Amino acid sequence: MEGNFRWVPVTALAPVAWGTTYFVTHRFLPPDHPLYGAAVRALPAGLLLLLVARRLPRGSWWWRSVVLGTLNMSAFFALIYLAAQLLPTSVASTIMATSPVVMMLLAWPLLSERPRVAHLAGAGAGVTGVCLMLFTGVAAVDALGVLASVAAMVMSSIGHVLAKRWNDADTDVTASTSWQLIAGGVVLLPFAVVLEGPPPELDGPALLAFGYVTVVATALAFVAWFAGLRHLPTGTVGLAGLLNPVTGVLLGTTVAGEALTARQLCGLALTLLGVLLGQPAAARLVALVRSRAGRGAGSRGAAEAQPSDGREPSRASRTRRA
Repeated sequence: MEGNFRWVPVTALAPVAWGTTYFVTHRFLPPDHPLYGAAVRALPAGLLLLLVARRLPRGSWWWRSVVLGTLNMSAFFALIYLAAQLLPTSVASTIMATSPVVMMLLAWPLLSERPRVAHLAGAGAGVTGVCLMLFTGVAAVDALGVLASVAAMVMSSIGHVLAKRWNDADTDVTASTSWQLIAGGVVLLPFAVVLEGPPPELDGPALLAFGYVTVVATALAFVAWFAGLRHLPTGTVGLAGLLNPVTGVLLGTTVAGEALTARQLCGLALTLLGVLLGQPAAARLVALVRSRAGRGAGSRGAAEAQPSDGREPSRASRTRRA
């Protein structure tokens, strides 16, 4: 599994695309319709992927699609949409940056994937780096926004681990992703109609923004993400998600025309280090170092037990040692 290096850049496409959604949502999409915003994002993306996959769910995938669609799509999209409107990007991104830790802890009992030293170190470096990049002394934080962001992070972490547990070689990733998106959109629509009334009017920029979020940041991104979960350890995929806030910071500074501060550069370096520590090569390197350290300690212990000339110690010397 860990030899599938080609899936690392594929997986990385997802958090990079997601990292742009905070800016797009905050700048172009209507702020008072999170349910419609989530439904318009999920349902068209799912139908587009279904046209590509041309497969309907079978057996247990009918109810699995509803469960995963709720966790990964409908509730997640609505909560993220709400958090993006109520919180500064720094706070929302930092909360979501803890997702790798939650995913690794859930993968232990559900997938029998024990957290590795390199992955835990990467999570620590990544969260620290995100804090350095983003926190600049926010005066006030909306409690509802924090709650929405935490709930989105936990629900998506559960959904991602379950998707890895339930996906098998016989189930096409594109098809299963389409089923989740369609189920998530269908679940959302009635709540949107009841709670938000008529759908919002969209101008040209909003339509283009929804088109981008639907096709790139949803359809393509989720296929890449679930493909990575199938072929890579959970810790590796989770830490790749740290590219989400990295993208947000780089996009924000580019749009604003501002240079990164020294603190942000240090945070960026730490976050990228966290991503690298999650990669298969880093995990193998850590295991090799620990193995050699263990062999070295064993060799030193054996050498101390033998005299320098290699001969067995005499009975008298053994008696004196005793």
